[in-house]
Parts: sequence; structure tokens; C-alpha cells
Amino acid sequence: MKKLVLLLLFPLQVVLSQQPYYDDVDLSLTGQDLYFELQQKISNASGSFNYGDVKLAFFEMDNNPENGDDVLLIYGYNDGDGNCTTDRSRNKQAFGGTNCEYNREHTFARSNTNPTMGDVSNSTTGIGADPQNLRPSDQQANNNKGNKKFAAGAGNAGDVTSGNWYPGDEWRGDVARILMYMYTRYGDRCIPSLQAVGSLEPGTDMMQILLQWNAEDEVSALEMQRNPYLEQAYGNRNPFIDQPQLATIIWGGPEAQDIWATAGVNDISVNDFSVFPNPTSERLWIESTSQSINTVSLYDGQGRQVFATDYTASKGIDLSAFTTGMYFLKIENEVGVVTKKVVVK
Repeated sequence: MKKLVLLLLFPLQVVLSQQPYYDDVDLSLTGQDLYFELQQKISNASGSFNYGDVKLAFFEMDNNPENGDDVLLIYGYNDGDGNCTTDRSRNKQAFGGTNCEYNREHTFARSNTNPTMGDVSNSTTGIGADPQNLRPSDQQANNNKGNKKFAAGAGNAGDVTSGNWYPGDEWRGDVARILMYMYTRYGDRCIPSLQAVGSLEPGTDMMQILLQWNAEDEVSALEMQRNPYLEQAYGNRNPFIDQPQLATIIWGGPEAQDIWATAGVNDISVNDFSVFPNPTSERLWIESTSQSINTVSLYDGQGRQVFATDYTASKGIDLSAFTTGMYFLKIENEVGVVTKKVVVK
């Protein structure tokens, strides 16, 4: 039942084509022109959303797709080692500042903005309360990261050379896209070189390491979950989550994931397909009265393909061997591609 409630909090279908939010944005622009176009768009966010609102927003936007009672913790990686500091998830009610509780992590550190964000309270609004920059974090992990600069590394989150911080393999793309958002929204107040160690990509204002992380660590189900919620509750989206390749178009560097192109043209819609029963622990069926179904593939919450096949209507898809959790079902035909959320219970 908890998983069913989670589906009701967010749209059942996730369309990976261009979101209507960008209909008034000139996406034919490149470089600095596109940067300023996006800056104008995302600046139109709520002026009343405050730091206190973030706590309850975590319950929805950072909800663990595999356990509706939990939130996912940035920098976390192990729920089974007996060490709270490394936890990847935490009961959503365990919010606070003591051992084994979680709090609000400013991914772009408050003290590294210019001028600094300064102290925050529950009534703080603006840059210090921007929920696109705030993530749940174990309170000790938050303290360990502090205002350290992000730097290259590998494996789990933690300190790296010269007192810098690696966010972990799972979170590096999230961090890159958050810092790109902050620089786009707030400009020189959040210059990325204040956060990342390494050289600038030639001819740009973006750190090479962030462009690399954006390309290497593709958008996760958690990031996809946050953007629709924040559009409704806060009034803007992080464009680099919706389309990581925007970073490549603006700043160059390695070619990033092209979500809008790989999603196909808007000639088919998620509403053209019915997927049932959902949630399920057994066999999943797909029906459409207007579209053919050629191939289907399944991706886990980390964006990894775990199943792919030509679809046979008489057989459906056997999900009995899959672990519980949220997956993305990609349906393809000769016209295009759509993606739907599926929950295995």
C-alpha cells in the first residue's frame, strides 16, 4: 500500500520528451545566449518558499522509491554496515541534528557563495532556501563535507586529496547538475570554481570535472522525481536534470545524455498505452488501441537497463524475478519512445 501511495503523489507516467515548462524558451540558442535564456526562465520561482518548507518537501521529492517511509540521503551508500554516517536512506521522521538523524545539506555550500548566504532559519527565503540546492543528508556526513570543495575521486563519498570532498559515484551527477543550476540561476554568486577543484573547460565558465560527472553519471529516478514536485511547489525546474545535454550546448566538454532526443518525437504519448496491473509482483501487460508495441526495456532506479525484449502481447512481461522497487518501462515503436513508471511489489 505504501508503494501505491507513492504513485499517487507523482504522475504515473514520466515523459522523457521536452517538458511544456520550456515551451517559451528558445532552445535553438547555444553557449552564453542559452545560459541567459535559461537563467531568465528559472528565476521565476516562488519568493515565499522558505527553509522550513524544505523539511516537509523532502518527504515527497526525496522519497525512497523502494520504501515510502524513507528519504534518500545524498553522499550515503550503505544501509547495512551499522554506521549511521554512511546510510543511504533514513526514516523520514528522523529529522534533526543528533546522531543517526538527517538534516538539510546545502550542496553548494552557504559559505562559498559570494556574498555568502549567511545563517539560515526556517523563515529564510531566496538563495539560502532554494530547494534545488538542498538535499537530505545524515547530519554527521553533512558536517564531514562542510564547505569543502568537490574534487575527483572514485567509489564512495568522502575526503580526497588536499581536504576536498568526493560526493560518491552515485551522487556525482546529481552534484554536477545542482551546481550548474546554481550558477545558472544566481550567476557570479555561485561561480562553480568556488566548489570544484580542477581546470575550467577551455573557453567556458564551467569546471571540467562537473561536465565530466554530468556526462558519466546519468539522471537518476530520484532526480526525475524531484523536478515535477518542485515545478509545482517552488515554481521552477532544474533544466540540467530534464536535459543534461544543455550543459554540453552551453559549456562544451564531453557529450552528455540527450534525454529529449532519445525519447523520440512527440507523435506518441504515454496516454496511448495502458500498463497493468501496476504495482505488480507477477506479469505486466501493455495495451494500446492506437499504437504498435515493438520493443520494451526496463531500467532500475539508477538508470541501468535490467531487461529488454521484443514485446509479445500474449506473453506480457514476467516481473516475478525482480526485486521490489520502482522501475522505468521504455516502450518503443517505429514512431517514437515513451516511458512509464512501474512498481514491483
